[in-house]
Amino acid sequence: MKTATVRQLRHDFGSVIRCVEDGESVQLTKRGRVIALLQPAPKATKRRKVQWPDFEARLKRIFGDKVLPTTGTEIVAYGRGDR
Repeated sequence: MKTATVRQLRHDFGSVIRCVEDGESVQLTKRGRVIALLQPAPKATKRRKVQWPDFEARLKRIFGDKVLPTTGTEIVAYGRGDR
């Protein structure tokens, strides 16, 4: 693990960040005491595709071909009142 001072970080940021980019951890010190630790970011994992449920099929399974007397828009408008 490398060590760098706050002064070195200010004046030679490029070399310190290059060490981190190469996968090395760097301890930042101020007056001989460690105040921070710079570590490389963890490797990005591949994102999984989200499987959303089939809401339309669920509604057909519950209600079939029945037509409801009110629409969702009318229900929301009623709940909001006269805004």
